[in-house]
Amino acid sequence: MASSDFTPRTDAGADGLAALLKNPGDAVVAFDFDGTLSPIVDDPAAARAHPGAAAALARLAPLVGGLAIITGRPAALAVEYGGFEHVAGLVVLGQYGVERWADGVLTRPEENPGVTAVREKLPKLLTAAGAPPETHIEDKGHALAVHTRRCAEPQVALDRLRSVLEALAERHGLVVEPGRYVLELRPPGVDKEVALRGFAAERSAGSVLFGGDDLGDLAAYDAVDALRRRGVPGVKVCAGSAEVTALAERADLVVDGPDGIVALIDWLVGAVG
Repeated sequence: MASSDFTPRTDAGADGLAALLKNPGDAVVAFDFDGTLSPIVDDPAAARAHPGAAAALARLAPLVGGLAIITGRPAALAVEYGGFEHVAGLVVLGQYGVERWADGVLTRPEENPGVTAVREKLPKLLTAAGAPPETHIEDKGHALAVHTRRCAEPQVALDRLRSVLEALAERHGLVVEPGRYVLELRPPGVDKEVALRGFAAERSAGSVLFGGDDLGDLAAYDAVDALRRRGVPGVKVCAGSAEVTALAERADLVVDGPDGIVALIDWLVGAVG
């Protein structure tokens, strides 16, 4: 792709990209996994990274100050589903930063007791709430996600369950995070803003780029905005989709799903390598 394909549409985004290209060794680059590096699929367990993602990340990692994947998935699953085991220098912040995988080593805390309690109650609650049989619970260990993508009317099913899931989460000290036909119950104070700001601070970032696709990635956009206010240039990239438009409205640069993200990574490698 030509460089013009990756020209940010905002002045702040253009400044962020210029800073990254000028001093890539000071830059932090981070991406979401599902919908960004991996196409969205009906079964979360069937998700796999774009076939060019791991190789592209491996080429980019030695050229920048920090490279991360920030995902709601358990870190080990993101590594497995992405084929990232041998991407030297990559850090995977799983469960929105609760878990960390780097250099083959996984670190994670004890499970939140609220998650343990909700895990026990969730199947019966969904049955009592009349959830369609296609409703799927994804157990992430430190969070629980209720998916309705397989249902005949996924948005209707999601809306029907929202209030009962919010009540259950509140009773056990958790919060509900919406996504693409999914509601995730997880501990408060855990999101991609905290994870991205922490990683940027760890690497003393001189610039930052984040790419995402879903509502949970808006928190990472907040991190980019906060860093900009502190004088750290940044770029917000959206892996565009018809299902979620909120990110595209705030993004500096919109690309065509995972294909566009991998093409952007390849372009960055060529531009700074």
